[in-house]
Amino acid sequence: MENRDVNLKNKSIHLMGIGGAGMSGLALLLDQIGCKVSGCDTVRTSYIKHLEERNIPVIIGHEAKHIDEFMPNILVYSSAIPNDHPEILKAWQQGIQVARRAEILSRIFNVRRGVGVAGTHGKTTTSSMISLVAEEAGLDPTIAIGGDVLQIGTNAKLGQSDYMIAELDESDRSFVYFHPEISVVTNIDWDHRDHYMTFKSVTDAFAEFLSNSKKEGKIIVCMEDGGIRRLREEYSIGGEIETYGWGRSWNWGAAEVRHHAGGGVAYRLFHDGEDLGVVELSVSGEHNVLNSLAAYAAAHEMGIPHDAVLKGLKVFKGAKRRLQKTGEVNGIMIYDDYGHHPNEISATLGTVRKIFPDRRIVAVFQPHRFSRTAALYKEFAEALSLADRAFILPIYGSDERPMEGVSSQLIFDAASDDMRSHYELSGNFDDLITSVCKAARSGDIILTIGAGSVGTLGQKIAAKLGEISA
Repeated sequence: MENRDVNLKNKSIHLMGIGGAGMSGLALLLDQIGCKVSGCDTVRTSYIKHLEERNIPVIIGHEAKHIDEFMPNILVYSSAIPNDHPEILKAWQQGIQVARRAEILSRIFNVRRGVGVAGTHGKTTTSSMISLVAEEAGLDPTIAIGGDVLQIGTNAKLGQSDYMIAELDESDRSFVYFHPEISVVTNIDWDHRDHYMTFKSVTDAFAEFLSNSKKEGKIIVCMEDGGIRRLREEYSIGGEIETYGWGRSWNWGAAEVRHHAGGGVAYRLFHDGEDLGVVELSVSGEHNVLNSLAAYAAAHEMGIPHDAVLKGLKVFKGAKRRLQKTGEVNGIMIYDDYGHHPNEISATLGTVRKIFPDRRIVAVFQPHRFSRTAALYKEFAEALSLADRAFILPIYGSDERPMEGVSSQLIFDAASDDMRSHYELSGNFDDLITSVCKAARSGDIILTIGAGSVGTLGQKIAAKLGEISA
């Protein structure tokens, strides 16, 4: 398969939105394949550093003149950019191929033995787990993930083996371009309501994704999820299906779960009812137990031996912005998490509570997208009630325009009367940092949560706390 990427090698490819997690990963893969890669984005993100280290030119801002400057064979654009943008229109006018990220990534993925991880929640962590297990076992896979795998140090790399592990995004339905040999679905929830008008439209998309699995492949699904159970009841899904969940009734099951104080979790693993012994994880939470079951099942299908899977799972420290510790000052620990859906926030806060049962939890939440906030503001208020204090930032709109009557005030107003005093609205980062530092006390866990720019706040809070104590 040495010439599997010949249809892309030596092409000049320009990526709009190159600073995003998914697009930056694609840029790295294309560069390693041998393409001439360039890109642009509206802001300088942490991922751009990886690109500049490989001498990939990145321009801040989107402009039509980039087409003349770089003369690409292919223009790739992220889903956050409207397809009538002047830069895209100019490419079309000049007869240049214009493609979405998934169209190009799938050309790399589909000529390999693809392990595709989809799901509304948990796909970054699950695909990261599989990647690290495969890497530790010496498989040298190609990977493309929506967040840095901490021990690998990147979100994408070109491996030498036939395997490719990729996180596949359902948000714009683009995961239907992929044809995995091993398809993993962690769960199905009604998110991205700007794209999916009904829950049925979500399950329709996942059914189409699974129908694209290679005939000789395996489908791995979590039967603890109501969306997946509905999918199996209402759709005819071909292929061999492996199930996972709690207890011994599934193909892969976890029982006797023990949460370790300070972090980590252990459980007893069962395969078709057979006791395979204890699995130790360095990451925490019952959701990560389920993620690790999916990772184990995928690794088993890849032929990775039991002991090697156990070792890889144990050394896995997590993915960037997935309950990642970002600082500690005067007995106050600061963590950051990408959770932007109420179910994710509930899982994260519940996990922190299990790790630190005697500590006060201070949540700093930045809602992501106006459409999501409008649909789920009551659920956000309920999820945040699991924290002892909750500071709520203005909505991070991403590529959405503001919606009349939709603001973080909806979440605040939806809080129950007995919890209202624990919530506080913050107008901007500076005000929030002042308020959080004033409220913080030794022993607290401060958790920044959200998919927008909130991930930068932890270090700023730590710096301010350090100044106060100096």
